Amino acid sequence: MASAELGGLAERHDLDLLCLQECDTKLLPAVLGDLKLADATKLNRLGLAIYYRESRFTPLETKTFMLKKSLHDMIASPTHERLIGTRFFDDETGHEFIAASFHAAPLTATNSLRRNQIKAAHASLREMGEDLPTVMVGDYNYPLFQKGLGKHIGKTGYDLSLSDRRTYTRYKIFTGHFDFVTSVGMAIESVETLPIGASDHLPILVNAASIAKAAAA
Repeated sequence: MASAELGGLAERHDLDLLCLQECDTKLLPAVLGDLKLADATKLNRLGLAIYYRESRFTPLETKTFMLKKSLHDMIASPTHERLIGTRFFDDETGHEFIAASFHAAPLTATNSLRRNQIKAAHASLREMGEDLPTVMVGDYNYPLFQKGLGKHIGKTGYDLSLSDRRTYTRYKIFTGHFDFVTSVGMAIESVETLPIGASDHLPILVNAASIAKAAAA
């Protein structure tokens, strides 16, 4: 629903990367201002995609991953791919890193299933680069008990970063931080919730740098 807003968001915030969830990947343009489409999922009704700034980054590898399905996935709205990750070379810093777009099972599933999906997603991204800085952005569908989630994630070496404001406020029953960041080897400087548009989720703006770059600075 917010596809017409993507170009404006990219230009307004001078984005280097853009991670999308719940999009119609067949209608996505190959180029979005200064950003180029790295890749998108092919099997989902609500797809995932990653755009990157071509003048700075070189994509080396992109993979999509199937994660454990919820009952909703199997019956009501089949969703085969819930993670897409791209390994990039940063021409500015000379380092590689991984950026990923993630979409957890809906609220009809249990938190334990979503934790399983998050853990499996992190493991899959490690297979793309064992020691590479990694940032995974998306809709985690985890508005409650986030301290517990942070502890679970911490056991895998990842950090959990929430935005400064709620990311889902369309309905009074389900509000809160649905969209956030998990990362490893990254200094997450800020996560800002942007104004709402046509989507029922508010976009988030993540300022991040690899720890190697941050240390050098």
